[in-house]
Amino acid sequence: MVDVRVWSIIIITFKHMKIHIVTFILLAVGGLNWLAVGLLGWDLGDLFGGQDALVSRVIYVLVGASAVYEVLMHKSNCKVCSSTPAM
Repeated sequence: MVDVRVWSIIIITFKHMKIHIVTFILLAVGGLNWLAVGLLGWDLGDLFGGQDALVSRVIYVLVGASAVYEVLMHKSNCKVCSSTPAM
């Protein structure tokens, strides 16, 4: 029989993985948008009515919040940073 604590750790880990995947996708979309702005002068937000449209602003806020989340959680998510260096 699996202990309740084990199940809670599995559930928390699964939720954390889902959040990480969503934030990674949002950061990829944001990064590709900045690439398109820099190279082509085209902003993905224009599809949703420009920068002043509510949908565009929500997307920008989600991308920014994803960046903050990833910066704060980077050490625990990154396999390189969380491993101890070999000497």
